[in-house]
Amino acid sequence: MSKRPNILLITSDQHRADCYGFEGRRVKTPHLDRMAANGTRFSAAITPNLVCQPARASILTGLLPLTHGSYDNRVDLDPAIGEQGWAGTLSRSGYRSAFIGKGHFGVDSSATPWGAPESRAQSADFPPDWNGPFMGFDEVELMILGHWHALLPCERPPHGQHFERWFWAHGEEGEAWRLWAEANEPQMSAAQTWHSKLPAAWHSTTWVTDRTISYLNNAKDADQPFCLWASYPDPHHSFDAPSPWSYLHHPDEVDISRTHQRDLENRPWWHRAALENEPTEKDPRVKTLREEYSRIPPQTDRQLAEMTANYYGEIAFIDDGVGRIMSTLQQSGLDEHTIVIFTSDHGDYMGDHGLYLKAPMIYEGCLRVGLLAQGPAIPAGKVVDEPVSTIDLASTFYDWADVSGGAAEHSQSLRGLIEGDNETRDLARSEWYVRSARCGVPLALNTVRTANAKLTVEKVSGDGEMYDLKNDPDEMTNLYGDPGYAAMRQELEDMIAERPANFHSELPEQPD
Repeated sequence: MSKRPNILLITSDQHRADCYGFEGRRVKTPHLDRMAANGTRFSAAITPNLVCQPARASILTGLLPLTHGSYDNRVDLDPAIGEQGWAGTLSRSGYRSAFIGKGHFGVDSSATPWGAPESRAQSADFPPDWNGPFMGFDEVELMILGHWHALLPCERPPHGQHFERWFWAHGEEGEAWRLWAEANEPQMSAAQTWHSKLPAAWHSTTWVTDRTISYLNNAKDADQPFCLWASYPDPHHSFDAPSPWSYLHHPDEVDISRTHQRDLENRPWWHRAALENEPTEKDPRVKTLREEYSRIPPQTDRQLAEMTANYYGEIAFIDDGVGRIMSTLQQSGLDEHTIVIFTSDHGDYMGDHGLYLKAPMIYEGCLRVGLLAQGPAIPAGKVVDEPVSTIDLASTFYDWADVSGGAAEHSQSLRGLIEGDNETRDLARSEWYVRSARCGVPLALNTVRTANAKLTVEKVSGDGEMYDLKNDPDEMTNLYGDPGYAAMRQELEDMIAERPANFHSELPEQPD
């Protein structure tokens, strides 16, 4: 490769690491499977945080959440910190930086001269032709979340951004929104799950794919290399895949979680507290969201099968989009000097231990994410088993782009693991500072994951959980208090203690 490569980062939202065909699950992902076969994948990649906003801020900045400051949803990434991430750094180094899709970086009104583009209220103040800059990206085409619920509706113009204006323009007045909420047969009883009547052509997945393809077609003759983040908002709940994708996996044929029973009596105290305590959130609307949108009550095996089938459908829809994007790269010749990364911000329990969505229980279903790389000089068919994190993408992009000076202090380039055979990693980190507004109890969770083990310590109480992932991949036996594993616990606790002490000087409060 004679010139600096283009970098295309494609992300899904709330996509489990085992929900790819190559992982053995019964989900149809032929294009992502092909990407794994033609490139390198990481089998032990984790997220630095189990919810969207801090995880995405860490991907952008290469910093852990308690350093960049966005330690939970509804806690903004400071635009000044965001602009020092890889998008801004590469832009200042000669790249064209762009973002398409769901950002979820925050609603800080200082983000642009018009306020925060992701703010429901302030989005109406943006001129129709606005397309950046934002968070270091020169150009953006945004949506505000892009996944909905009756309590979390799609913004209606003049509110919203590029996607919302496109969405509401379909059909007769309000038709797209009405069809999204209506269900095709058969009716399903699983929580937040239905066969949406929204045409696939009007869906957010189609929009992200189409806008990404348009960007690539316009970039093929450009003199500058590009770095583009294409961000799908699914398979995040609600599980509302449109036809034909909602019918691609039948509930009778999907493989549901092997551990679909709640076992709170065998878990640390905060598991039950996070599920059953009343959130202290002061905003009534947000409190209702915490209780009714972010928590799903126990489901039967049949209900979980329905949910899983529709979740798989959302993933297959994205997979189809990835196939179209990869075909565009090949047809335009951009594939000869473009590195493509596919990953997600975090996973989903999808029934593990009787849990759904995400919460402060650091199980592999939520913690581990897929991470695939394909492009020039990237070995085909390689699987890297070392523990890494999506936080490492920032330094990896700098390495590929031959850029120094990035502020990604907690990020380590993955290039040596991809292109060589001698590099190793000891651990990857995740951390989550949970306010009582979320689940009724404050938590300070710190996690380290090695190739074969994982420890989470709740620093307020000193309680914890530890799993031998090699011998207990389903995380059934908490070894935290087992004297036979005291040496393992001490080693992992020492790793937690070695976290760099460059914490954010004053963590912001969540808004009331």
